[in-house]
Amino acid sequence: MSQSTRGAKPGLIALASGTVLFVLVAWFVHTYERVAYRVDLPPAGEAAWNPLYVLKQALRADGVSVDARPRFDLEIARLGRRDTLVLLDDPRYLDAARASALLDWVARGGHLVVRTPPGPAFGLHESMPLLEALRLTPMAVGDCAPFQVRGQPPHVEFCGARRFSFQGVQPVQAWGNLRDGYVYARLARGQGYVDVLADVDFLQNGGPARRGDDGSGLRAPTHQALARQVLAPNYGHGTMHLVYATRMPSLWRTVLERGWPVWAPLLLALLAWMTLRAQRFGPLLPPPAPARRSLLEHVRASGEHLYRYRRGVLLHAAARKAFLTRLRRRDPVAAALTGAAQADALARRFDLPVARVVRALQSPTDRERREFADRISLLMFMRQRL
Repeated sequence: MSQSTRGAKPGLIALASGTVLFVLVAWFVHTYERVAYRVDLPPAGEAAWNPLYVLKQALRADGVSVDARPRFDLEIARLGRRDTLVLLDDPRYLDAARASALLDWVARGGHLVVRTPPGPAFGLHESMPLLEALRLTPMAVGDCAPFQVRGQPPHVEFCGARRFSFQGVQPVQAWGNLRDGYVYARLARGQGYVDVLADVDFLQNGGPARRGDDGSGLRAPTHQALARQVLAPNYGHGTMHLVYATRMPSLWRTVLERGWPVWAPLLLALLAWMTLRAQRFGPLLPPPAPARRSLLEHVRASGEHLYRYRRGVLLHAAARKAFLTRLRRRDPVAAALTGAAQADALARRFDLPVARVVRALQSPTDRERREFADRISLLMFMRQRL
């Protein structure tokens, strides 16, 4: 192979690789098309816990002074004559003193926006000082109310909201009637106004879609028009106080819903460890085999074994030791004697012949196998009578 041929081979490989790469890129560009789509991310920051965040930002953009807070903890005396107070929470939480102070502030020129109590009807027997002072009577949950805005498609509001009626009070503006109940009413009180609504979801940021509501909240043009009419009395004159009553979820619910990537593997690991460490239940074990011999049989067999192999001296020594040990405890004087004196004392004590006692205390020889049993039995007899 010449040098020119060797130099041309890498160039051909590079050209082939470039051609394949060009074909792949051209196929990808021709086959796939860039498409942009929108993904609605969950709210973050204040928008996650403030349901009136969109209303707050819209009012600020319109040059209105806004004060948003989670609870109604401000002093009523600090409210201005042309301020507006929007209570998103249940009006049953207001006691009689604060309800009376609020109505006095409204009479001086304030504007109060409240809603009817949510929830089941059986809970409406509770005291409601604010609504009772307005002579308002909550009614049952009603159907949707039609609402039409010029240039917008037909729309409905207050679906599944609690309607209300009045006793001897004539609203300045009202939406509904006395027979079916009102969904909105504006009451004049002194120099100010009180707006009562069956529901205030149109003022909120929005949420899951439900009957009569697509979940757009204040972003819908119809809701913006309705909110502008509700906030009209003191709009642009004073401060808008928005009380949204934050209800934070419990710690256990947060851990359960958002902490599962941590607690689920730990729970599986704990279950696996408990499975490995737990007692395994297999087939029933057979009962243990009963002992084939009793203790006395073992002792007898051991003695017969020693006697058979001419170890009777060991048996006699054990019996003699047991007798002398008890003798030292029961009769120390006889135990201190030796020889014939000890044998004579034992013979008188047990009423036995002296010669027999002497033989019992002496170790037998291998030739005295016949007298072995007599000596052992005599030692046992004397031991038992001590």
